[in-house]
Amino acid sequence: MGEVATVLVLLLACLIALVLVLLARREAEAHRRQALADATAQKDEARARLEELQAREERLARREQGLADEHHELRRLVEGAERRAAEAEAEREAARTLRAQAERERAEAQALQAEASRRSAEADATVAQRLEALSGLSAEEARQEQLRLAVARAQSEAEAQVRRVEARARRTADDRARGVVASAVQRIAGPTSAQSVVTVLPLPAEEMKGRIIGKEGRNIRAFEALTGVNVIIDDTPDSVTLSSFDAERREVAAVALEALMADGRIHPQRIEIAYAEALAGAQDRAVAAGHDAAERAGVAHLHPDLVEVLGRLRLRTSYGQNVLAHLVECAHLAGAMAAEIGADVETARRAAFLHDIGKALTAERPGTHAALGAELAQRLGETSVVVNAIAAHHDEVPMESVEAVLVQAADACSAGRPGARREELDQYIERMDTLESLVAAHAGVRKAVAMAAGREVRVVVEPSVVDDRALPEMAGAIARHIEKDLSFPGEITVTVVRELRASATAG
Repeated sequence: MGEVATVLVLLLACLIALVLVLLARREAEAHRRQALADATAQKDEARARLEELQAREERLARREQGLADEHHELRRLVEGAERRAAEAEAEREAARTLRAQAERERAEAQALQAEASRRSAEADATVAQRLEALSGLSAEEARQEQLRLAVARAQSEAEAQVRRVEARARRTADDRARGVVASAVQRIAGPTSAQSVVTVLPLPAEEMKGRIIGKEGRNIRAFEALTGVNVIIDDTPDSVTLSSFDAERREVAAVALEALMADGRIHPQRIEIAYAEALAGAQDRAVAAGHDAAERAGVAHLHPDLVEVLGRLRLRTSYGQNVLAHLVECAHLAGAMAAEIGADVETARRAAFLHDIGKALTAERPGTHAALGAELAQRLGETSVVVNAIAAHHDEVPMESVEAVLVQAADACSAGRPGARREELDQYIERMDTLESLVAAHAGVRKAVAMAAGREVRVVVEPSVVDDRALPEMAGAIARHIEKDLSFPGEITVTVVRELRASATAG
């Protein structure tokens, strides 16, 4: 059994390793986004450099504007000279002199304007030649090449970072996964959730055994015939044992017997009343069990219908393991593992607590318990992460979150712990169900109950269909049917009971 547990732990470690690799990929994606952001920053830097070149061009334009201003100033001077020449027009000799001077000034101005234009063109050509000489490219080609180099460098750095993160994750994933599983199992090292086929009730007093048996055993016979449960009263002090493979019958019988012992009046009529009351209170017991399990699991705000369906699982077993106790245990395991790896603790605990809820519906509707549970959870308002974790815990659909992987791991931990499940008990219950179904198929049978670990079958028939003379023949036919169609060890005693009752009311 230790080797099996070791193998299961290794398998669970692999699952946790997968979770860690997924988280590493998330971290790598974050690094990739950071690298892209760095590339964007470098692109912005290149754009800033381009803007600097444009600023230089603007400065050259301003210099050209300065030369133009000088030209305008020269023009103003020429106009002043012309005004002076007009004023001196009366004096011809002076006017001719002034005119000649103005002509010279005009010529000089034109020369200056030509010189300014030439210098501006030379300056533009010089700047462009220097830039192209330095880069060997045109301005547009230089901008494109710089952007391409920045993007390529950012991508290379991002890919290298991703490879480093993945390598580091692979080196540490196995060890960390084993640590997470071991820590969770150690912290939730509670009693196993295996379930037996007997219920032991304490007696308020030793004399209560006599009341339960009744005069010539009539009470105990009536109780067993009505509930289908064996009542074992031995030398054990202050207790009585109820034995049945059917957990629901055993619970109803226990509730009825506790009510009878509390009342103190035990006779066939009172037994029938207590049994009817116990049957009627099944739904209330289911709701109470659902609320109690949710409180123990630490899961709040469940839909009332979910609570009731969960409570019905208190009577359901899987290979001898009580399903409701298994769900509580899985919730604690998933929450502990989620806390270890940084996942959503509340979501993991909630999904693990609800993952087997579909087992309460498999007898009513076709489909696997995972699919039925996911459909119920979705219809009652659970989140998509919880619904996917329920549907995927047996790999029927792909897992979409880390919490779904944790639910599957917690399920395997709870089921694989030594002593948690017993396959022999399920085989025994299946054999009892088969025996009862085989007997109930005969015409006229109202109820068939397998008792004494399958060594006895009590058959209650409809008195209006089967008369007293047909009882021996019917018992023989049932016995032959069992011998033919059922494989069993030892002998099985068939007891056919026909009871005819009549009642009237006096007013």
